[in-house]
Amino acid sequence: MKAAVSLPSFDAGGVAFVTTHWSVVLAAQGRSPAADEALEKLCRSYWPPIYSFVRREGRSVEDAQDLTQSFFARFLERRDFDAVRKEKGRLRSYLLVSLKHFLVNERHRAMSIKRGEGRPLIPLEELVARERNDPEPADLLTADRIYERRWALTVLEQVLVRLEQEYRTAGNGELFVRFKELLADESDGISQAKIASELGMTENAVKQAYHRFRQRYRELLREEIAHTVAVPGDIEDELRHLIAVLRE
Repeated sequence: MKAAVSLPSFDAGGVAFVTTHWSVVLAAQGRSPAADEALEKLCRSYWPPIYSFVRREGRSVEDAQDLTQSFFARFLERRDFDAVRKEKGRLRSYLLVSLKHFLVNERHRAMSIKRGEGRPLIPLEELVARERNDPEPADLLTADRIYERRWALTVLEQVLVRLEQEYRTAGNGELFVRFKELLADESDGISQAKIASELGMTENAVKQAYHRFRQRYRELLREEIAHTVAVPGDIEDELRHLIAVLRE
C-alpha cells in the first residue's frame, strides 16, 4: 500500500521557536538529565530512517536490527557534538553522517554489542513490523534517498501521533480517524457531508472542525521540525526539504 504523504498547504509565516529536543542537546556543555532525556527521545522517534538506510545497504534483517541498536547505543554514549554545535547542524544530516562513519568502522571490527544484550533502545518487534510494512520501492531508491524519504515520513508519523493523542483526550477519536482519511485521501470517496451524516453533525460544523484540524496539523508539523534543528531559521528550510522529498 502506498504511504500517505498528502500535506496541507503552508504559508511562509514563522513559528515561535521554543527550547526543543535538539537545541537542548546542543546547548549542553556536558551530560545533563534534560539533555539525556531529549537525545534518547529523538533516537526513539527517528530510528526508522536509520534502519531503512542500513537495509538498503544490503544488510540482512537481523544484521540491520543489530546495527540499528548498536548505532544508537554508541550515539547516546559518545555524544560528540562539538562539530555539529559549531556548524548549527540539523539532526537529519548529522545522524546520516554519523551512521556512515559507524558502518565503515563496523566493517573493520566485530560487533561489540551482541544481539539481546542489555536493554534494546528500539523494540525488535517494531523493527520486524517496519520490515513487513515498509512502503519504499527499495529497488529504485539509493540508500541516501530512502533515508531522506523515511525521515520525512517519520516526521509526519510523529505529528499524527501527537494529533491523535489530542483528539482522543478530548473524546474526538472517531473524528480524528475520519479527518486523517480525508487529509490523506485514503478513503473510498469520503466527503465532509458523509462525515457529517455519519457522526450526527452539520456539514458546516464538520467544515469548521476540519479547518481547525488542518491548522493544528500545520502547527504540530512545524513544532516537530523545530525539535530537529538548532536555530529557528532552519525550520522553513527543513519544511521545504520535507515537502520536496515526499513529492519526488
